This record gives sequence, structure tokens and C-alpha cells, in this order.
Amino acid sequence: MATGYLEILRARHATRLLVGTLVGRLPNVTAAIAIVLFVRAEGGTYSLAGALAAVYGVANAVGQPVLGRLVDLRGQPRVQLPAAVLSALAMALFAFVGTEPRAVAYGAVTAAGLFTPPLEGGLRALWASVLPKEDQVHRAYAMDAVAQEVMFTVGPLLVTVCASLWSPGAALVVLNVIGVLGALSVVVSPPSRAWRSAPREAHWLGALRSRGLLALLAAFLCVGVALGSITVAAVGYADEHGGDQVYGWLMAGIGLGALVGGAVYGARQWAGEPARRLRVLVALLAVCYLPLMLTPGVVAMTLLTVVAGVFLAPAIACAFVLVDRHAPRGTVTEAFSWLVTTFTVGASVGTGLTGPVIEAGGAVWGFAVPGLAGGVSLLVLIATRRVMAVPAGRAVVAARSENDPNRAVEPRFSSGDRA
Repeated sequence: MATGYLEILRARHATRLLVGTLVGRLPNVTAAIAIVLFVRAEGGTYSLAGALAAVYGVANAVGQPVLGRLVDLRGQPRVQLPAAVLSALAMALFAFVGTEPRAVAYGAVTAAGLFTPPLEGGLRALWASVLPKEDQVHRAYAMDAVAQEVMFTVGPLLVTVCASLWSPGAALVVLNVIGVLGALSVVVSPPSRAWRSAPREAHWLGALRSRGLLALLAAFLCVGVALGSITVAAVGYADEHGGDQVYGWLMAGIGLGALVGGAVYGARQWAGEPARRLRVLVALLAVCYLPLMLTPGVVAMTLLTVVAGVFLAPAIACAFVLVDRHAPRGTVTEAFSWLVTTFTVGASVGTGLTGPVIEAGGAVWGFAVPGLAGGVSLLVLIATRRVMAVPAGRAVVAARSENDPNRAVEPRFSSGDRA
């Protein structure tokens, strides 16, 4: 297992791109908790803290595909670094101004979310120009998914450490400065500077004109709902079984399961169509969510959360492969950014939906939501299986035939215009 991952990390520029992207994403990963801690330190209410964090999330969801399209059109350095700087400046303004006046506070967090650079999509667009073999690219997608789980585990810890050493306001500024340095490390690298998207047919829908991509996004909207609902249901369970410490164990269990599952999945080559494999993975994901409704004791419940997380990272990694294949030519960064946005929106919906469910029926029914959402995701994939299948005319070509890693060639493409 380790040999396959070391092979990727030894490839020229690979480690730099992966680490730089993870560091560059720190402000985004930690934004919600950092905003809440800062607002509370300023004397604001939980309602205000939640509203500002939600505004940041919505702005981020809007900005990712827009900036992703600009990256496809203009290249990575001309978009990623200015966006990172603008986002950091907006968050610094919020840290210095505080929660008053409210208009400035809301405007600052909106700008910070809107200008968050699409580093995730940019990294996935670069893998094929760094790694010579398709199976290595697929393994890199799995490693990418595992690294995300690490960041979502380490990120909140970094926020609390910075806040305790200095202040919540200083944590906002420091983490955003670190994020800019991470983005800078990526965009000055030779692969990022050399990367150019393939010519694209002018179309206002961009990546969303692909029916296969739309089907995948619909399915992963439901996966996002499942993940968001677990975070709230776990709070309800923890309130009845020991409080915040128990909640931390449950979230750590989900993360550990995803880490193990992603590492094992990426360690081997998988034969067959990725669309079929994704249906199997999502089915297993939904099935593993169901035992959470048993709500046993803390130790058993923690073990169940580990099992519930096992197929999350593999499903995400498999989805990356399908995004790569279904994105229309020249829209790969935008397409990956749409996946990020859809997943984020789904998690927000799951968070908002599960609260009333728990109030009405308790944590047991709260844990029914992820199983139901996973089942709906599977139904979407089954209903759209013909759309999701890659036609024979869209076969994968050599990874180095173009800098754009999207190998789903459009047979009728004829225009050199850009959308």
C-alpha cells in the first residue's frame, strides 16, 4: 500500500502541489469554527456567529465554480493567487473591524468566501500533467480524498491552538496568511505555470452542459446531505451520553474510517467501469449509515461511526474519476469546483434538515437521515446509469496528450472559442 503512494509522492512536483494545496485550503477548512470563536470572543450571540458562518459558506459555494471557470480560461496563477490575497484581506478586515458595523462584517465574510481560490479543482486538474500513468492519477485522487479528511481533523485543532496562544482574531489572520503562502507555493510551481486548459466550445452553461456531470452532482448532493446530517445527529447523541467529548470521539471515528477506507481503496488498481463501482460504493456507504440508528453505548457507537466512514473517501475518489471523464473539454477545473460546491450545499441542507428531525424524534431519527440520503443518492445513480456510462467514442487517451487532464474528448467539438 505504502509503495503506491510513495511512487506518487516521489514524482517531481507532486509533494509540493499536494502540500501547497492543503496548506492553501486551511482558511476554508477552518473558516466556520474560526468565525464562531471570533464572534463569541467579541461578545456576539450564537445566532450572529451562525449567520456569519452560513454567509461565508454560501458565498464560497457560489465563488468556487465561477473562479474555476476563470482558471480554465486564464490559467491558475492569474486567478488563484489574486483570489487568495483578496480572500485573506477580507477576513483580515473582519478580524480588525469585528462584528460592528454589521454591514461591514457581513460584507467581509461574503468577500472572503466568494474569493476563496478553487485550489481543490486546480490540483485535480494538474495531476495528469505530473503523473505519467492513468492508474497513478486515480491513486492520487484517493490520496487527495484521504488528505482532505486529515485537514478536516487537523484544521479545527489549529484554530483552537492559535486562539488559545493569541486570540480568535489573530487566528483568523494567521491562518489566512498561511493559506496565501500555500496558494503561492502552488501557483509558482512549473506545472501550475505551464498548465493550460484545452480549447473549449463557447457555452454559457460551461461544465453543466454535461448530463453525466449533472447526474453525478445530483447524487453527491445527497451524499453531502448524509454527511451534514451526521454532524448534527452526533450532537444530539452526545448531549444524551456525555457531552462534547463524546461528540469529538464520534467525529474522529468518521474521519478515521474515511482515512482507512481511502488509503486501502487507493492502494490497488480497480478494473471495470468507475460508474458501476461508484454505485457499489454508495450502496455500501448507505448501508453502513443504517446501524447508527441503534445508538448503543459510547464505545460501540464510536466503532459504528468508524464503519460509517469507511466508504466515504473511496466514493469521493471514484467521483473524481467520473468528473474527469464527463467534464466537457476545457472545463475540468470548473467541473471539479462544481463537485465541491454541490457537496458543500448538500452538507448545509443536511445540517438544517436534521435539527428539526432530532427535536421531533430524538437522535435515533436524526441518524435515519444519512441512511435515507445515501439511499436516494444510490437511486439517482441507478436511474442515470446510462447517462453516467462513458460512451465508446469518449475513451481515455494518454495522460500527457494535453495539459488538461480531461480525457473525455467531444467528437463534435469544432470551435476554438472560449466560454
